[in-house]
Amino acid sequence: MPLAITKFVVAIGNTQERYACRADQTLLGGMEQLGRRGIPVGCRGGGCGVCKVRIESGAVRRDRMSRRHVSAKEEAEGYVLACRAYPQSDLQVQAVATLARCLERRQKPHPITPH
Repeated sequence: MPLAITKFVVAIGNTQERYACRADQTLLGGMEQLGRRGIPVGCRGGGCGVCKVRIESGAVRRDRMSRRHVSAKEEAEGYVLACRAYPQSDLQVQAVATLARCLERRQKPHPITPH
């Protein structure tokens, strides 16, 4: 009998989007499966900082992150790099910095211009 893969729901506060993310998958990996443009992907190793989010509710398991992008104080306040965080429960996250700008820019409707 195959093992069940635990999936959690991750809600992005900036855009009101939700996606499923496996417990063995990074938050960034799950976010990429939204299949939309505008999700910046950098090094995927915790060194560039473009995928910074704040965990507003829920629990994550964290891998090592660069202190240049997430200080110990920020980590204590719930900030993580999405490429180095794995869900342990359903989550509410808020994208910050570069990730927030990219996600929010894609959400704004284009103005309709008359012909």
